[in-house]
This record gives sequence, C-alpha cells and structure tokens, in this order.
Amino acid sequence: MDNYLLPVRYALISFPVLAFFFTLPFLIVQYRRYGYINKIRLVVLYLLLLYMLTALYLVILPLPANRHICSGAAGPAASFVSFQFIRDMLRETQAVAGMPLTYLRLVTERAFLEAALNIALLVPFGLFLRYYFRRYAAAALILSFMLSLFFEITQVTGLYGIYDCPYRLFDVDDLMLNTAGGMLGYSIAPLLTRFLPDLSRLDENIDLAAKQVGYIHRWVALQLDGIVLLPFLLASLHSGKPAVTILLLLAYYTMMPFLTGGRTIGKWMVRIRLQGRGGRPRLSELLVRYGLLYALLGGMNAVIISGAITDRGWLPTLLYIGAAVVVDIAFAIHVLLKMFRGDKQLFYEKWSGTRHVIMTNGDSVSREKES
Repeated sequence: MDNYLLPVRYALISFPVLAFFFTLPFLIVQYRRYGYINKIRLVVLYLLLLYMLTALYLVILPLPANRHICSGAAGPAASFVSFQFIRDMLRETQAVAGMPLTYLRLVTERAFLEAALNIALLVPFGLFLRYYFRRYAAAALILSFMLSLFFEITQVTGLYGIYDCPYRLFDVDDLMLNTAGGMLGYSIAPLLTRFLPDLSRLDENIDLAAKQVGYIHRWVALQLDGIVLLPFLLASLHSGKPAVTILLLLAYYTMMPFLTGGRTIGKWMVRIRLQGRGGRPRLSELLVRYGLLYALLGGMNAVIISGAITDRGWLPTLLYIGAAVVVDIAFAIHVLLKMFRGDKQLFYEKWSGTRHVIMTNGDSVSREKES
C-alpha cells in the first residue's frame, strides 16, 4: 500500500509548484478563448493537472537508489505476451470455481490488484476526455492508448536515459488494461457527471458587458508586454541613461495603442484594449495615462536601477531613494484599496479618461465598471 500512497503524497507536495508554472499559460489561453475566467472551468483543469501528476508518479515511483542499475543478471526489459495477467490470476488465486464465497479472495491477491489498478489508472482520464474535452469514443480510445504508451516508454527507457537500464517492465498487458480503463471512464462519465454543470453551456448566460477587466486580466497582459520589452529594457538600463528607458516605455505604451486602437501585444493576446472618453484612445489620453504610470512612477525607479542618481552625492541619493520608496508605497496602498472597492479605476486611468474593455471579434463588447 505504501508503494501507492508514496506517489500520491509526492503529487500533493509538488502540485503547488507545478500549478504555479501552469497558471500563467492557463490564464493566457482562457482569456484568449473566452475573455474571462470561469471558476468551474478553473477547478476542472486544476483537477486534471493534479490527476496527471499523480498518474505519472504512480508510474515512475519509487525510483531506484542510484542511476547505475544494470547488472549481468538483469531480466528482460519488455513483455509482449498478451493476457499474461489472466494466467497469473489463475495460477496464484485461492478462489475455487463453484464456491462463490472464495471469490472475495481475489480482491486481496497481487495479480488481480495489479490488473485492477492498471485499469483504474486511466479511468479519470476517460472521464475528463468526455466531460471536459467532449471527445468522441474513437478519439478517447486513441488518446488513452497514447497516454499508456507514454507511461510504458517512460519506464522502459529508464526515464529517458536518466537510469542506465529500465527499472520497470514494458508490458503489453499494461497497455491493454490502461486503455480499457480510459474507455471505462469514458463510458461511465454521463453517470458520474450528471449532477455537474454542463461545460458546453458555461458561457451561455455570461454577459461580458457586465464584467470588469480585473487586475489579474491586466496583470497577465502586463507580463506578456514585459516579456516582449525585456531585452530592450535591459539594454536601456545597462546604458545608465534612465531617459532612454522612459522613452522606450512611453513609445511602446502610447504609440502602439494609438496606432492599433488601444492594443499592445500583451493586451491583444488576452483580448483587451484601451478605450478613451470618445471610444478610440487619443494620443493625449495615452500620454497622460502612461506619463503618470511610467514617466513618474516607473521613471523614479528607473533612475535608481540605472545608478544615475549615485553621482549626485550621498545626501541627494538618500533623499531621492526615500522619495521613491514613499511614492511606491503610496501607489501599492492605492492599488490594494481599489481591489476591495467597487470603483476599480486607478488614479492614472481616471485622470486620463481611459479604461480597459474586453474584445470579441475585433469589437468592444464589454467595458470596465466605473462604480
């Protein structure tokens, strides 16, 4: 039993780390496809992630103590004898034909338990294929087989060369039983999910016009823009001229939205854009918005990062850093207060008259609530 509980424990421990790296791609895909995050879809996908991690650990754990596990007496690395698990059950079982009460002994016998666990391993996979991904039976059959084949190849290659020999057997029976488990899960999915929400209709009653463009939505767009700008920002900061960094940010965040109707690369990827008082943002509105955000807030920090202020002496440097810290703290408090209030617009958005809107088929279908 410990051999099966150990992978589950490791999966629960490592899941938060994997989920952390999974979150940003997940948010990008969800915002790009749907324009918002549905909590039910979020829960289902994270459950799928936890299941896949647990299944992988069940296949590869426990690991050998060291990488060098080859020996002259090593057995075969693969078994291509089909239905060997039935022969093993018949040979090892203490159940007696014609005596039904002895059939209960099967559930405690090694051969039966191994076969049952191999079937159970992919039952959740079949459930997800039908309930969330809405695949047809033929696709579920192929995908279940491919996932099982991936597990078997992972074992027979010694984790793709990490170990110098396979430490588990490639077994054709495992392929058959895993695939059967996937199809079993697919078959019983309607019974097990009949009381769950219909994922195909999650977005039917969603009014994007009533939804805000939240801070997480904006944060994802900011991260994507940051990835695009990072090489140029590093080069400009390395030059020791903060004015270059400020001009770069202003050029990207003002000229690009002005020319594209409120979009940057990051905003376009998550289906949002900026809108001014009259619809399409004017250059003056963008200059006010990003002048306050990047020239004032960002510019003060860019001066410190570039080291340009250190040539002014210790007292001006200390005073400047102190002022920058006060401004940063005040802005952080401002953002935190807005997060828990109905009015989500930050000061630079109100002063510039700009706001984010959600895009559908190139048109604005939703705007951020202002109160």
